[in-house]
Amino acid sequence: MNFTVRLPRKLYERMKKHKEINWSEVVRRSIEEYLERLEESIVEEPSENIIEELLKRGITLEELKPLNLGEEERLYKELRDRTWERTRSMIQAQS
Repeated sequence: MNFTVRLPRKLYERMKKHKEINWSEVVRRSIEEYLERLEESIVEEPSENIIEELLKRGITLEELKPLNLGEEERLYKELRDRTWERTRSMIQAQS
């Protein structure tokens, strides 16, 4: 399978200085290592154990109940707006 990656010109120019390196192999290894770390971090824990741990930490069963649709939408919009504000401020800081 082939995979296409777009690179910033400056990065590409730096890579061209090292013609002895097989960049496809570097990318392949990097992806494989990343996936291994990702897969190792996934731990399947029974939900009962998770609930028990949350209760030990002071979370009540009432706090674990699902929210109604209106509240979920409100919280989603709030998170979306805050994420946009954070992203916008980071972009402005880089300019």
